[in-house]
Amino acid sequence: MTIPELTDVHAAWLPPEAFRAIGSRRTLVRADGPLAETVRAEVTRARAGYGDGSEGPYDLVLGLDAAEGADGYAIARRDGVTTVTGGDPAGLLYGFFHVVRLGEAAFGADRETEHHRPAMRRRMLDHWDNIDVHPVMGQVERGYAGGSIFWDKGAPRADLTRVRAYARLLAASGVNAVAINNVNVHATEAHLLTDRLGEVAAIAAELRPYGIRVHLSVNFASPIALGGLPTADPLDEGVRAWWARTTEQVYATIPDFGGYVVKADSEGQPGPFAYGRTHADGANMLAEALAPFGGVVHWRAFVYNHRQDWRDRSTDRARAAYDHFAPLDGRFLDNAILQVKHGPMDFQTREPVSPVILEMRGTRLAVELQVTQEYTGQQRHVCYLAPMWSEILAFENVAEAGDLVAVSNAGDDRYWTGHPLAQANLYAFGRLAWDPGLDPAAVLDEWIDLTFAWPGESLRRTLHAMMDGSWRTYERYTAPLGVGFMVRPGHHYGPDVDGYEYTPWGTYHFADRDGVGVDRTRATGTGFTDQYPRPWSDVYESLERCPDELLLFFHHVPYGHVLHSGSTVIQHIYDTHFAGAEEAAETRLHWEKLADTGAVDPDLYARVKERLDEQVRCAEEWRDQINAYFFRKSGVPDARGRRIP
Repeated sequence: MTIPELTDVHAAWLPPEAFRAIGSRRTLVRADGPLAETVRAEVTRARAGYGDGSEGPYDLVLGLDAAEGADGYAIARRDGVTTVTGGDPAGLLYGFFHVVRLGEAAFGADRETEHHRPAMRRRMLDHWDNIDVHPVMGQVERGYAGGSIFWDKGAPRADLTRVRAYARLLAASGVNAVAINNVNVHATEAHLLTDRLGEVAAIAAELRPYGIRVHLSVNFASPIALGGLPTADPLDEGVRAWWARTTEQVYATIPDFGGYVVKADSEGQPGPFAYGRTHADGANMLAEALAPFGGVVHWRAFVYNHRQDWRDRSTDRARAAYDHFAPLDGRFLDNAILQVKHGPMDFQTREPVSPVILEMRGTRLAVELQVTQEYTGQQRHVCYLAPMWSEILAFENVAEAGDLVAVSNAGDDRYWTGHPLAQANLYAFGRLAWDPGLDPAAVLDEWIDLTFAWPGESLRRTLHAMMDGSWRTYERYTAPLGVGFMVRPGHHYGPDVDGYEYTPWGTYHFADRDGVGVDRTRATGTGFTDQYPRPWSDVYESLERCPDELLLFFHHVPYGHVLHSGSTVIQHIYDTHFAGAEEAAETRLHWEKLADTGAVDPDLYARVKERLDEQVRCAEEWRDQINAYFFRKSGVPDARGRRIP
């Protein structure tokens, strides 16, 4: 087992200094097998960096006890010895990285036995990487951190050292599965299932030493595109046999293959609707092919009409997933997992939790988040998303979903995520997938301490101040009160209030001279509120009880409507957009105070400063366009007399 050495790539949350506490002490690993060898290699590397060669008693002992359960581990300290006991080899690996997180604290006072077990079976990242460079989306769709770490201009990367380094980072945060290609499976990517399967196997070999299984996005019409069959009907025996044979070949090549990810009947992707079949029919066909090998299919619920008539207010994109899937509850096989976006629309800065997650108790679910910041600043803005995810995961039964999945934000950029501070989102996803109850502020501090090698209190305070409230800052200077979108079509960066208003995509705000918002009530609107169980259906239905931050998602209201805060809607729009732009400028000032302190690497400082300059510019653009738009619509001046263009 070789630990990856990359001198030209940022170490993220695993810099050498993070291993000082372990490396300066003696460690015994009482386990065998590939993952135990990974732990041994990590210990050896740490000792080489920080050990003094002295002999003596062991300070850290790592072993196995099946009682801790799959992926679980226990940690304790007594009589000067810290012990980590993994329920299986993967648990041993996660326990080792827990000691890395603790640093010197792992070797201080005695501690009672703590048991750590993951809340989610699969803690999975979906890469939207393309093999060929797409003419519109590029090498990575919705990727804001450079190219793919797997492919380069149609060919697999010859050197996959960086892939192993990525696996190491992910294991240290608790991730155990990665889908390596775009859910929009183009013609070239479809061949990863068959004649280019060797490329998948090579990537799997780099992920495997850190306990990460590879998954593959597949084209539902593969029997036609790859097998030469005349149909992809999921009830056709020839189609089912083709998937069974193909899947058997996949597992013969990659025995620990995780399974398939499918986007079907959505945004032009083929699916079972072409044959009059249901999503359960399609998912179950693949689930049956995977079942003999212990594999799963993640079937995405992102299905809606993307050719909507914008004049028809009865059609509601928010309703679509529930309308398609709720009637199928209980009809999916056990290894068919319905992958549901956390909100009913599309990774917006503020959405209610999808009612599909609350309703479908008879179906295995995966909740899907987006780490790459498509609608939250595209890794050009500081926007720490863990507080938003924490709110989602704390809602009703959301955290009871078996899997947590997110669109990855990593690319071949030196800093992995383009914006160095966006690394915190990738780290926090893994940590919250392991334990949704973690305090996002504490996770942020954990990331800061690791990444900046236990910085002084001044740097820690500065970074925390910049990042902890950054999601709400971003919300303030962008789309107000849950209305969503208002972004430039296509690339989704920057403001364009009416950009999608008269398009087929179903992402409307319905602002007019009298008011703004989408009426989704059962009384007078699209009836979307009725998709929620009580009490939420009644809360969202009620103009008086609906939370302010979701008001315009559920209601069309006059500009003079008074919020629970006491402000009118129009004044709230003005106030928050001025405040958000000011907060973005304050964030930049925090960073600029570090310029001459020597506390931050100069290259990293320059990259963050460049991104903060863009954030301030863009925040002012959002402020001016949103405020000007609503001032001109409403004719209501700012009560504080500030200039609106």
